[in-house]
Amino acid sequence: MADTHVLGLCGSLRDHSYSRIALEHALEAAADAGARTELIDLREYDLPLFDADVERSEAGDAEELARRVREADSIVLASPVYHGSYSSPLKIALDYCGFDEFSEKTVGLLAVSGGAFPVSALEHMRSVCRALNAWVIPHEAAVPRSNSAFENGEFIDESLADRVATLGRRAVQYAVIEPDPTSFESDHNVGARGR
Repeated sequence: MADTHVLGLCGSLRDHSYSRIALEHALEAAADAGARTELIDLREYDLPLFDADVERSEAGDAEELARRVREADSIVLASPVYHGSYSSPLKIALDYCGFDEFSEKTVGLLAVSGGAFPVSALEHMRSVCRALNAWVIPHEAAVPRSNSAFENGEFIDESLADRVATLGRRAVQYAVIEPDPTSFESDHNVGARGR
């Protein structure tokens, strides 16, 4: 497992992001399971709004982002919930990726909400990953009511902390799983080809 590379992609731009804290917790669990981990903080990337008429190599740091995603064995996507879905920074990052980065790759999902259980955000991320022919880990992690889930940058709810850590361990455990046949969605997602 030491050669397994788990990459976390954080969809929050906030300085004191609960999504980032939770993602770091998942990556710590992945490291404890023997993986080499890396966190991509989108605050550090210049990613203009996606325009299919602009080559990725000419779109700020998009080519570097795609390269790092492509090199990972397993990816954990983390996002705050905005209007019932995942964040626009994460959507832009995913738009700059395609089958070369995600096809047959293991992906874990983590959503953080200020309110109730973030089901729709997890479903939306899962749909995008299926369209890219990724293998999405069945175990997903959700942090509802995030204002009361953390204190001083740490989880105070042990069951939530364990659920997020389990996601990190599963990202290592299933990094080399043989995926199912191509999904129906990916067969029809021509926009992801050749990006």
